Amino acid sequence: MNMKTVCILGGSGFVGRHLAEILAARGLDVRIPTRLRERAKADLILLPTVELVFADIHDPQALRHLVTGCDAVINLVGVLHNRRGNGFARNHVELPGKVAAACRDAGVSRLLHMSALGADASGPSEYLKSKHLGEEAARKAAAHGVAVTVFRPSVIFGPGDSFLSLFAGLARLFPILPLGGASARFQPVYVEDVARAFADSLTLPATFGRTYELCGPTQYTLRELVAYVCRVIGVSRAIVPLPGPLAYLQALALEILPGSLMTRDNLASMSKPNVCGCAFPPEFGFAPTALESVAPAYLADRRSRARYDGFRCRAGR
Repeated sequence: MNMKTVCILGGSGFVGRHLAEILAARGLDVRIPTRLRERAKADLILLPTVELVFADIHDPQALRHLVTGCDAVINLVGVLHNRRGNGFARNHVELPGKVAAACRDAGVSRLLHMSALGADASGPSEYLKSKHLGEEAARKAAAHGVAVTVFRPSVIFGPGDSFLSLFAGLARLFPILPLGGASARFQPVYVEDVARAFADSLTLPATFGRTYELCGPTQYTLRELVAYVCRVIGVSRAIVPLPGPLAYLQALALEILPGSLMTRDNLASMSKPNVCGCAFPPEFGFAPTALESVAPAYLADRRSRARYDGFRCRAGR
């Protein structure tokens, strides 16, 4: 499959920026839509083969125009909070359907779709249910000759993440960390590994029509991850696991505060282990990166702006 031009929806986000760098380094032209060009990351603007295009990807006509002439479309759009009650439906369900239709109408031959580990029609949260429906919508493009691949990553870590960096910021501010869902299990995967898997799969026939779970090499409870972050940044904090009712009340309180650090739906998602039932997909030919080999470099640097990115991401900035 000849690959020259790729459109990345959500390309200015956490995973998208890393993926754009990889594709640009491989000589591909990368088209990234944005409605707020001034907020686009400077590192994207500097990439020689990246084109930032002003577009509303939720407008079917604009979306079809955007993907016309592209060999592949990568949909990375996702939200953690159901803002105004329609965020999940709009971004996780309706948009993948529009993307599939745009690929069909524009003759795009390849579609990669970002889902989430644990996506399930009967999942414990609206987030996981909506992610499942989004997968179904994306796969409909296959009926029109589009090669579709779906990825289900665990929580993603790396410089500028909204997970470990968020806890590092909280640990620097507060001596006690009340923790809802402390026993929830995760298998964090490195952002560069996720981006590389997406990039490699573009022209890898073995991945066509497949769904891949992406996880790192080690499983942790949420409490273990927060304790690790505290050790890395050199602070001693009391981590207080909250029982179910108190965890629910904490999530409810945080849900209504600016930034929505956690919601009741997030807490419900954590009731399902966020771990892989298999090894890292062998089709990609590399082993996943250990969290311990990467996290200290960006968590412990107090001068880095990365420690604030988690708060900015949660606040929608």
